[in-house]
Amino acid sequence: MAAAIEAENLVKTFGDVRALDGVSLDVPEGTVLGLLGPNGAGKTTAVRVLTTLLQPDSGRATVAGVDVLKHPNRVRSLIGLSGQYAAVDEYLTGRENLQMVGELYQMSARDAKKRALELLEWFNLSDAMDRTAKTYSGGMRRRLDLAAALVVRPPVMFLDEPTTGLDPRNRLALWEVIETLVEQGTTLLLTTQYLEEADRLAHDIAVVDHGKVIARGTADELKAQIGGERIEVVVHRPDLVPEAIAALTPFAKGDPAVEKNTRRITVPVSGGAKVLTDAIRELDARSIEIDDIGLRRPTLDDVFLSLTGHATEDENAADEGEHPAKKGRRGHGKDV
Repeated sequence: MAAAIEAENLVKTFGDVRALDGVSLDVPEGTVLGLLGPNGAGKTTAVRVLTTLLQPDSGRATVAGVDVLKHPNRVRSLIGLSGQYAAVDEYLTGRENLQMVGELYQMSARDAKKRALELLEWFNLSDAMDRTAKTYSGGMRRRLDLAAALVVRPPVMFLDEPTTGLDPRNRLALWEVIETLVEQGTTLLLTTQYLEEADRLAHDIAVVDHGKVIARGTADELKAQIGGERIEVVVHRPDLVPEAIAALTPFAKGDPAVEKNTRRITVPVSGGAKVLTDAIRELDARSIEIDDIGLRRPTLDDVFLSLTGHATEDENAADEGEHPAKKGRRGHGKDV
């Protein structure tokens, strides 16, 4: 499968801060790459380079087969970009915002109006289309911003933490929009600090820290790298705990943990579903009554902590957003 986005050894510095330190990545056509990392990891800087808003100190990149450095105007015509903050004109209505974007792309007034109405309906903004954007809620502004990035149906999209600050309902709604875009063939690079977002939306995940890609793979592959499977059992009565521990000990890869108040036993294991099946059989053979049992695998939170030693929302690193170049808007061919 051809790569819609490719980057090779990208380096970008801001004073003493090395925001990108040899970043290489690729995104096959029609897939989603989740770029995961804490503040200051280099995610936004990478997006700004790939969308022509920043020039790297060294390295190369292509989007839809077009060289980002040699043909930036051509790249801008092929991409949509929605940033961390909704970039809409507060004094225009929702419809006027979208029509303006269409006309900036040289669409006829008729076609721009038609496309604006289509997007307003898709994003559930039709009822508010003639209200000024300053009256919109945060979730509505974010939806309008994403709609604006889709006016010309770009084959490649860059979403830089698109759901930051949204409530769970609006976040879920945007996830559904993103999933629809991908089903329609759009290639997407998504930066996020929300691990569940990457887990749900991304076909592949690149973990970035201190300007470097430190791990790459599917969510399941990354989880498998750190191990950490465990069987969790809740026995029916407290007096069954010792017998249950004895039954599970042959499968254990470490010492069991017991929560007396909840009668929960946690045993580190390896072997996936097979070891769970064998454990259930052993408990049944000993007539140990249980209320719950399950195989728990590592989460992306566990992966990130294991790889970097800190959480995704670690604010201590110098955020690439602090330098002046951060203050751009959506990449509709303009660096504002």
